[in-house]
Amino acid sequence: MTERHAHSLPLHRKAHRYAAYFAPAIDSAWWKAGSDWLGRCAASGEARPQPVFDRLPVDLQRKATAAPRRYGWHATLTAPFTPWPHIEEATLRDGLQTLCQAWEPFTMPALEVALLDDFLALVPARPSPALQAVAGACVTGLHAFAEPLSPSELQRRRAAGLTPEEDALLVRWGYPFVLERFRFHMSLTGALRDTEPAMVDALRAAARRHFAPLLASPPLRFEAVSLFAEPTPGADFMCLAQMELGR
Repeated sequence: MTERHAHSLPLHRKAHRYAAYFAPAIDSAWWKAGSDWLGRCAASGEARPQPVFDRLPVDLQRKATAAPRRYGWHATLTAPFTPWPHIEEATLRDGLQTLCQAWEPFTMPALEVALLDDFLALVPARPSPALQAVAGACVTGLHAFAEPLSPSELQRRRAAGLTPEEDALLVRWGYPFVLERFRFHMSLTGALRDTEPAMVDALRAAARRHFAPLLASPPLRFEAVSLFAEPTPGADFMCLAQMELGR
């Protein structure tokens, strides 16, 4: 198993928060397409010019992609967490590498652009037991590295109106949409509840056009779990490394 290096934090500095994400290989067409759509590369930290589409105002496109742009091109496996004070980044990397050794790379289902709740995302066209299993392993396998959520963070999460099942998952694992509530998705926009339906349709059409060459190609492979970090509170997330599956 190898580790693909992407970005390094300053020496001896631990990030504020870490997360385990699925992300395409940073030298792939999938990574470029997603980073271009969002307007930022989470491996280099550099801004990217976003593609321009007819009937889609540039300012609306920029605003709609602001939330996922901060987090980088990814699908969440283990949501951002604050590590215990005694946990160093090297220990976290070793733990993620060990976890990845237990899984072999696999082909993902075809992806499609869809409206998921109130945001656009790339989602699997059919269920994938392999995706569910790896995501579950990341949640349970990395949980020991994470501090419990603060009362204020619990309150913030609960304000979204969780079901009893989701609330129990939040308390146990620090995030409500895990395990049986997990839905693999690569976010293309933030919340669109206040966006006019015609503009939502324009964003969806633009996303389908942008990703069409890749969606029509052989399916994406799940070959690595990526370690992302929020260097300081509120900072953009960076892709630190991609831990390949298998031994």
